Amino acid sequence: MARKTAKEKLALEMIERLRAEYPDAQCTLDYNQAWKLLVSVRLAAQCTDARVNVVVEKLYEKYPTVQSLAEAPVEDIEAIVKPCGLGHSKARDISACMKILQEKYNGQVPDDFDALLELPGVGRKSANLIMGDVFGKPAIVTDTHCIRLVNRMGLVDGIKEPKKVEMELWKLIPPEEGSAFCHRLVYHGREVCTARTKPYCERCCLNDICKKKI
Repeated sequence: MARKTAKEKLALEMIERLRAEYPDAQCTLDYNQAWKLLVSVRLAAQCTDARVNVVVEKLYEKYPTVQSLAEAPVEDIEAIVKPCGLGHSKARDISACMKILQEKYNGQVPDDFDALLELPGVGRKSANLIMGDVFGKPAIVTDTHCIRLVNRMGLVDGIKEPKKVEMELWKLIPPEEGSAFCHRLVYHGREVCTARTKPYCERCCLNDICKKKI
């Protein structure tokens, strides 16, 4: 068996410590059906999950199914989702996405990564989130918290492009750990290893193993 590299050892130690610190970490977008996560993750671009969770309540109240949302006028969708920002493009993508689900997948969300990428407004981050959270498949979600933290801590070296970070992490993180690890990075990035203030290194569970590239 090949010896683990320093980065692989660091990754495994980070996984263990973050699991102990945030045992119940999960997606912070509210959803109870796969298509709703698809909608929420599109709305979450440049918007907080908390705001998205409030806005979608009104959206689902009016359009409670894939079919009803697929048939809704784009302007009506836009009027509801406007508080999330980029209302026009998000409404257009959501409408087109629901139409494809209705026409091509019988109202269901496909459990294939490449099929997800073909849906309007769905990029690698969104597709990975759905693969991991909805279908329980290996996934690495490189959101802003993930990219910031893995660079600071030395898992990747100065890589900011999401796909490149994802590819580097696939080499280091056991497939079954990827989804939960990324959720824990979100929690840690919000509470401790923050972006807009100085990180709270003194109360970080990774303090002694972090490369501190801040």
